[in-house]
Amino acid sequence: MNEPWAHKQTDSYPVFTRGSIKFFRRMSRFSLGFLGGVGQRVLFLRDVRRALAEPQTYLPLVMPQMRAIGVDSVPLTIMVAAFIGGVISLQIRYQLFPGIQLSIVGLSVRQIVILETGPLLTGLVLAGRVGAKMTAEIGTMRVTEQIDALETLAYDPVAYLVIPRLIAAIVMLPILAIIANVFGVFAGMGAAVFLTDVQMSQFLDGVRLGFDQFQVTYSLIKATLFGAAIAYLCTYEGYVTESGAEGVGKSTAKAVVISSIWILILDALTAVLLAPYLQG
Repeated sequence: MNEPWAHKQTDSYPVFTRGSIKFFRRMSRFSLGFLGGVGQRVLFLRDVRRALAEPQTYLPLVMPQMRAIGVDSVPLTIMVAAFIGGVISLQIRYQLFPGIQLSIVGLSVRQIVILETGPLLTGLVLAGRVGAKMTAEIGTMRVTEQIDALETLAYDPVAYLVIPRLIAAIVMLPILAIIANVFGVFAGMGAAVFLTDVQMSQFLDGVRLGFDQFQVTYSLIKATLFGAAIAYLCTYEGYVTESGAEGVGKSTAKAVVISSIWILILDALTAVLLAPYLQG
C-alpha cells in the first residue's frame, strides 16, 4: 500500500523532475549528516568536561604526551619556521622600490612571522604530524577493542586517552609557536644580512619599530586555539573509528582535513576579533 507520505524512489518521478529531486535529496542528506556530526562532537565535549573530574587518571599521562606532542616536534618546527622566515625576508627585500628604508625588511618579517606564519604554519604542520598520530593511536585501540577493555577495568577512556592529549596540546602549541617565531625572525635576519645588502643594524631597527607586547600575546592566543582544535577533533575521530584498518585510515585522513580547516577558520576569526587591537 502506497501512502501519500511514503518515500518514493527518484526513478518513479517524471524525467524532467528527477534532477531537482536528486539535488534536494543530496542536500538533505548532507545537511542531516553535518548537523548529526556537530551534535556528536558537542556530546563528546560533554564527555570531555566530565572526564576532567578524574585527575588521578589523566595527570600521570600528561608529561609523556607533552614530550610526544611538543619536544619531538621541535626539529620540524624549527626547520619550517627557518625556511619560511628566510624566504619572506628575501621576497620582501627584492620587492622594495628604490629609496625605501631597508629597515622595513625587519619590520615586515617580524609582523608576518609573529602575527601569522609562525602560529599558523606550526598548527598546520602539527595537524599532520601530531593529529594524525593521535587519531591512528586511538582509532587502533577502538578497532582492537582496547577501549572496551579500559571500560571493563573501570577506567574512563576519555580521561585516559583524550584529556592528556588535550592538555598537552594546549600547553605545548604556544611554546612551539614561540620557538617558530624566534627562529623565523632570526632566519629572516640571516637571509637578509648574508644574502642581500641589508645591514644587521637596519634589520634590528625594523624589528624594534612599533613593537608591542600584545603582538606576542596575539600569536600565543592563536597557538592555544589551534592546539585545542587539533587535540579535540583528532581524538574524537579516533574515538569513533569503525571498520577495522580501513576505518583507521579514513578517520586519520578525515581528522587531518577537518583540523586543518578549523585552524584556518580560527585564524580568520582571531584576526577579525583581535586584529584591531594590534594598531598603534
